[in-house]
Amino acid sequence: MSRSIVRQINPKFLAVIVESSGGGAFLVLHLSKVGRVDKNYPLVVGHSGPVLDIDWCPHNDNIVASCSEDTTAMVWQIPDHTPSRPISEPIVVLEGHSKRVGIIKWHPTARNILLTAGGDNLIIIWNVGTGEPLMTMDDHPDLIYNVSWNYNGSLFCTTCKDRRLRVCDPRKNEVVAERLSPHEGIRPMRAIFTKEGNIFTTGFTRMSQRELGLWDPTNFEEPIALLELDTSNGVLLPFYDPDTNIVYLSGKGDSSIRYFEITEEPPYVHYISTFSSKEPQRGMGFMPKRGVDVSKCEIARLYKLHERKCEPIMMTVPRKSDLFQDDLYPDTAGPEPALEPEEWMDGRDADPILVSMRDGYVPPKSRELKVAKKNVLDTRPATRRSMSVIDGSSLPPQLLEKLVEEIQNLKATVLSQEKRICDLENKLSKYTNGTV
Repeated sequence: MSRSIVRQINPKFLAVIVESSGGGAFLVLHLSKVGRVDKNYPLVVGHSGPVLDIDWCPHNDNIVASCSEDTTAMVWQIPDHTPSRPISEPIVVLEGHSKRVGIIKWHPTARNILLTAGGDNLIIIWNVGTGEPLMTMDDHPDLIYNVSWNYNGSLFCTTCKDRRLRVCDPRKNEVVAERLSPHEGIRPMRAIFTKEGNIFTTGFTRMSQRELGLWDPTNFEEPIALLELDTSNGVLLPFYDPDTNIVYLSGKGDSSIRYFEITEEPPYVHYISTFSSKEPQRGMGFMPKRGVDVSKCEIARLYKLHERKCEPIMMTVPRKSDLFQDDLYPDTAGPEPALEPEEWMDGRDADPILVSMRDGYVPPKSRELKVAKKNVLDTRPATRRSMSVIDGSSLPPQLLEKLVEEIQNLKATVLSQEKRICDLENKLSKYTNGTV
């Protein structure tokens, strides 16, 4: 069913991009669902071109963003229950790129802040609560390979086809540091920020060996560490756990996952172990820390995408005690945003709001994302005038009365339909919550 290497996980859902006739689509499954997926299972549809990237909102487990070859990004609300028909109405459509949009990333600490990067080499920061672009960066002369926010979302780093690693300050709209060829090979690189503010990179040597590096963005002259791995062709995708400082490396076509610990002592990047399996992976997803099972001493969970299935891979630490292991589970980033969009735009920074893992994952109450279109509408030249300010002298009295009557009838119809929808949703909620 799937053709993609892109899949995203959160404590509630798994999302995978799939092939779809007539446009782009992705599949969303509740993590409790196991077994075969029906070929007619409702998809999330709406893009007119293939979906290229998806990202779950870190502050609302029911909100997911997608981007596509159709040059748009869309934000969707996923219901807790299995939908009976395809989800085709996004909460908001973000239009600002002139070419395909290949990267989409939520801000780690600020509510409703979303980043997109497109084939037009632009990076746009959006406020999805209003549907408006906040800023646009045009500092990249070529295709952007990946984007990674730092721990508090004050900076992000990018890798680009021009072989440069850049550190960008979006609110100043400038590149604050850059390094040419952190890896000497010409194949694509990946880069992520660590919790301490260093940058971990994967790439290739001049002889096409896969390589990883650790860099201090305040001093790009020499790497903190540089380590050659093997001669495989797949680009290594890093998945980072800031609580344990462990990086999990997975490449498309590989049948193994290597993991390394990043420390402040030499050699700085310590090889730990390798998970191996027989089948190569088509993609990999990484569960946020608050979704792991603390009763089994699980410190990480990855989801391996095969040709026809998706397999969870649990990383556990063997412990004899059944008690909560404080050393394995420091407080981790929770679902509450630390900043409002206006605070972040005004220059404030804040680390994620942490939650205890002692009681395991407790799903927060589902919240609806409301989009205030006021700011968007204010920028449009055409405005709709209220009936109260229409010049009645320009219309015959009979026509004016007919228009007013028709508007009142339409309003009554809309109100009755909204009440019916509300009643049905309440009834459905009672069934899905097991109260009926």
